[in-house]
Amino acid sequence: MSVAAVSPELADQSLGSIAVNLPGATAVFRAAKLDFCCNGHVSLRQAAQDKNLDLDALLGQLSALEHDDELPDEMTVEALIDHILARYHEVHRAQLPELIRMARRVESVHQANPNVPAGLADLLETMEQELLQHMMKEEQILFPMLRTGGHPFVSQPIGMMRTEHTSHGEALERINALTNDATPPAGACNTWRALYLGVAQLSDDLQNHIHLENNVLFPVFEAAQAPQKSGGCGGGGHGCGCQ
Repeated sequence: MSVAAVSPELADQSLGSIAVNLPGATAVFRAAKLDFCCNGHVSLRQAAQDKNLDLDALLGQLSALEHDDELPDEMTVEALIDHILARYHEVHRAQLPELIRMARRVESVHQANPNVPAGLADLLETMEQELLQHMMKEEQILFPMLRTGGHPFVSQPIGMMRTEHTSHGEALERINALTNDATPPAGACNTWRALYLGVAQLSDDLQNHIHLENNVLFPVFEAAQAPQKSGGCGGGGHGCGCQ
């Protein structure tokens, strides 16, 4: 989505509305020192004018948060890996620090509220650490291997990534249970609502990320390494892969 496409409408929306409808907007506002919580009723245009900020620059940063989920036209291994890196790895790295910050804020300010997601910040922090390690292993070991056509033992790192994907899915289930499937309670403030919007976006992104790897990328190399079946198990003194 281009800046020109969003500028006229987005500029006149309130800070609070943008914060709770555009994942990642809170980080932009925080960096610009725009109060989207107590002054959430103020339009972006007015807020920029009051603070003498460049409205077009703000719109550009907000527009950049709109992610393109379209898969490459030519679904080569290289193009798919590039898409995963840009659309998911980079986005996860940007998503989680802001979600952790907002979760700690909500847990602190609303600790007396029975609906507060106590422990959410710690869960997100653990997920961030595990996901960063996971993505680093993909970027430094597995993906370079796949770009060169695979390796005789590529099934081993792929198997490890699949196992870690399962752990990521379990972490999402715990987060969804804690946040009532990212449904803010009645009367939740803008920060709380923006937090849950971001949690929902993280959940969707991570599930799509895992799907592309587990169901599209990895099977290409697993199929190439599948043992060739013949009339029997293959006999001889070598393992046949049946176990």
